[in-house]
Amino acid sequence: MRNIHGKDIKIFAGNSNPKVAQEIARELNLPMGKSNVTAFADGEVSVSIEETVRGSDVFVVQSSCRPVNDNLMELLIMIDAFKRASAGRITAVMPYFGYARQDRKAKARDPISAKLCADLIARAGADRVLTMDLHAPQIQGFFDIPVDHLLGVPILAPHFVELAKNYPREEIVVVSPDLGSVTRARKFAERMDTGIAIVDKRRQRANVSEVMNIIGEVEGKRAFLVDDMVDTAGSICNAAQALMDQGAVEVYACATHGVLSDPAIDRIRDSCIKEMVLLDTIPEHPRAAEARIKMRSVAPVFGEAIGRIYSDKPVSPLFV
Repeated sequence: MRNIHGKDIKIFAGNSNPKVAQEIARELNLPMGKSNVTAFADGEVSVSIEETVRGSDVFVVQSSCRPVNDNLMELLIMIDAFKRASAGRITAVMPYFGYARQDRKAKARDPISAKLCADLIARAGADRVLTMDLHAPQIQGFFDIPVDHLLGVPILAPHFVELAKNYPREEIVVVSPDLGSVTRARKFAERMDTGIAIVDKRRQRANVSEVMNIIGEVEGKRAFLVDDMVDTAGSICNAAQALMDQGAVEVYACATHGVLSDPAIDRIRDSCIKEMVLLDTIPEHPRAAEARIKMRSVAPVFGEAIGRIYSDKPVSPLFV
């Protein structure tokens, strides 16, 4: 039977987001674990763990961002390597969990890829998962192992709380870009002590949306759009324009995951969004500054969560 707690703590990283892994290790005053993750000539992932992990509490930091399948395979093979090296406990630390948008059958014969990924991670040998702002929170139930689900709002909100101090409270409104993000927007609005509005949109196909109407009062106000991810940026840019068309004075935006697939940067740059704030669950886009994007680090929150997991302390205080 596997140990339920490692004798010491070790942080390892794949190639998806080494910067955030190093920052997490620094938060914990730990060196990065020694490993080498490369590829063979034909593209197969090659993993070499270069220090003992026997009995250790191992945390593997790897977002399944672009290239999604390569990064997912790196994670799975690293987990398998640690399992076969007799690690005491293995936690997959996934700041961004890819395939999360494929969480249900939207039409006949659709796969539920998020469930498949959950099964693969557990079957590879992970004992638990630590992630942030799943696109569909119910994905936690797809896993047969514990999932700690961190929130991006506590990191994003302070920047806008500070910004909002320059204006009367009645001139501020927090906006959900769709019905699915209302809970997130409400939590954000509670921190800013202001009201919310909702953009009601109809999506015709993947990555294409049409803004229909706005529920709530935005005229004469500074609007703060809050979402979980920005992929091609069509939805959030359309929502921003709809807010301006309804009389909003300025529009700011934020999201946890900056996927930023083409043509996202061009759309944000050319949009009416005055400033966008993203978290570094996915590495910063090289053209981020061009699109008025500012980055905030998730390392402090993940570092504290990892410390709490290792010490068998609750993670729930991080949600406050």
